[in-house]
Amino acid sequence: MGSLRAAALVALMRAGGRLRYRDPRGVLHISVRPCSPSPAPVIAAKEPFAVELKAGQKYGWCACGHSRRQPFCDGTHKKAAPGISPLRFVAEEDKTVWLCGCKQTRTPPYCDGTHKTEAVQSARLPPNP
Repeated sequence: MGSLRAAALVALMRAGGRLRYRDPRGVLHISVRPCSPSPAPVIAAKEPFAVELKAGQKYGWCACGHSRRQPFCDGTHKKAAPGISPLRFVAEEDKTVWLCGCKQTRTPPYCDGTHKTEAVQSARLPPNP
């Protein structure tokens, strides 16, 4: 029975996600939507943004790189990068911080210096509207 299921799955994938499969109990319709890779963020800037945060204030850091209000989200990800959501956070104290502009940081939303790498510095930036 296991090899029959495996064969059905292989046939399903070859059929582009649609398969009509007959088992001993009747007809079984299987439909699978192929997975697509998650979108990757684009590099919005080759340097971080100095931002004055206010204690208790809510912020939405753009994680996709498409926002026109960098480093904050303006909702552009809904069409440009639907698999990426902004990182929402509340400032704990009044403070100036460096928020990542390259979107490659390992400590989002804060800059970790990744923008200094050759990969980021040699990347093409999206056009400014």
